[in-house]
Amino acid sequence: MNPLVMRRAGLALTAIVALFFVMDMTMKFLALPQVSETMAALGWPADAQTARMLGTLQLVSLVLYLWPRTSVLGAILLTGYLGGAVATHVRVGSPLFSHILFGVYLGIMVWGALWLRSPGLRALFPHQSGV
Repeated sequence: MNPLVMRRAGLALTAIVALFFVMDMTMKFLALPQVSETMAALGWPADAQTARMLGTLQLVSLVLYLWPRTSVLGAILLTGYLGGAVATHVRVGSPLFSHILFGVYLGIMVWGALWLRSPGLRALFPHQSGV
């Protein structure tokens, strides 16, 4: 595939991932009632301080992910954050495909976007067609 097309696809996928995280962290920073209700249902403290702490973790991880020199570290941190979300949903018995695996879907998008936009990462994990 054309490297320019791969880079553009990676940037588009990165934008989708970033928009999701920006929306989620904004809701946490504003401490919306829906955030408190959801956090309580998941067994987390339903206070604004906890929501803002989670939003700050997302913000730092996302900034690192979007900055090219630290994008792999950011992807690792976002993957850890999403792993915590998956574990939380497993613990409370959420539906599999819509809730538990949502963090997995998002993690695949994080790494897929990074793979598409980063020639260095593609060199580490090459795609073999016809296998």
